[in-house]
Amino acid sequence: MNTKQNISVIGGGLAGCEAAWQLAEAGFPVTIYEMKPVKFTPAHHYKGLAELVCSNSLKADRLASAAGLLKAEMERMGSLLIPCARKVSVPAGGALAVDRELFSDMVTEKIKSHPLISISSEEVSRLPESPAIIASGPLTAAGLAKSIEEKCGQRLSFFDAAAPIVTYDSLDKDITFFASRYGRGDADYINCPMNKEEYLDFYNALINAERAELSEFDKEIFRVYEGCMPIEVLASRGEDTMRFGPLKPVGLTDPRTDRRPYAVVQLRRENSHGTLFNLVGFQTNLKFAEQKRVFSMIPGLKNAEFMRYGVMHRNSFLDSPRLLNADYSLRNDPLMFFAGQITGVEGYIESAASGILAGKNLARKLLGKEPLVLPRETMMGALAAYISDKNVSEFQPMGCNMGILPDLPERIRDKKVKYQAYADRALAALEEYLSVNER
Repeated sequence: MNTKQNISVIGGGLAGCEAAWQLAEAGFPVTIYEMKPVKFTPAHHYKGLAELVCSNSLKADRLASAAGLLKAEMERMGSLLIPCARKVSVPAGGALAVDRELFSDMVTEKIKSHPLISISSEEVSRLPESPAIIASGPLTAAGLAKSIEEKCGQRLSFFDAAAPIVTYDSLDKDITFFASRYGRGDADYINCPMNKEEYLDFYNALINAERAELSEFDKEIFRVYEGCMPIEVLASRGEDTMRFGPLKPVGLTDPRTDRRPYAVVQLRRENSHGTLFNLVGFQTNLKFAEQKRVFSMIPGLKNAEFMRYGVMHRNSFLDSPRLLNADYSLRNDPLMFFAGQITGVEGYIESAASGILAGKNLARKLLGKEPLVLPRETMMGALAAYISDKNVSEFQPMGCNMGILPDLPERIRDKKVKYQAYADRALAALEEYLSVNER
């Protein structure tokens, strides 16, 4: 009979699932409180746990990249989600992308099958007593959000946006072509090439298109996070901003002309069968009719069948540098942990990584052990250090990137070689740290 106390994990997203898994693997009974399928947020639609919303990509998979390094560290730390993702991956060049529904189904089944984890499908409107982990995400329901504010003080808010999804069969194959930029990986992306006239027509239509209305409250707090900016907001910053962003044509050749296009819209596979593709970088807050009108101007998408239009929703996150320790615990309540995007880590894998550490560290504290505060040389450690750094005054969400790691002792000009050196140092530091502290 297990005599350890039951731990509440609020939220069944990526961070909550990782946190619950780590607690259960440490021998603690866990209850995940997930309000789906009784209630859904404006951005969630699928019944299962660990639902991916904005994109089906978990970013680059090569070790000599920030995202690849983070995934390697997560696997070393006993991640539940990364092995699942590899089993239901879909072709995406050098990225790890998944079939969303298969991924959610697999994670849900593993969580339900664990003898120490139970799921309660109810909305939590008040913070539970510690010990607990709050992984309620950037769309935390109003009641719980108010309870968090009462305990933590002022939260920050921003908007996040999701891209449309179209069917493969509805694309014009005489115009589109498969290729990956820079020749990396297989030719997994569908490319829609534009000449200058087509681009300018699309640009003008986009910046003049009608956007969805925001409430008065939302207008007051409307702040666009740079990492997930609506395409129409990006376009409004200048005629060429899209061509140096998601529509950059570098590394691509239009087989019809044997020349580099003026601009390129890329589509990434959404499911394992290759029947659905999402418009890469096209998060948007345009009205649905406007999305159909404007995005159908993209060469190859004239008759595109939209299976999901882009949506926009408000996200919330803590002022973590003032509130959290590097182990993801509250400074004023060391057995109350937060994980996921509500902490200010930005992105799927970043959220999941924070869940791993929150789960492990709560278990360790309850067992009388010191928490794991990973070396700054590791990507997981650098992210935890950033969100808990008291010197960060204007706090904004942060995704994994090599820029948050300490400088290398030697100057390396070649980017690939430098990033590989970062990765090698990080994994060596992680192994050395865990060999001493992982007991």
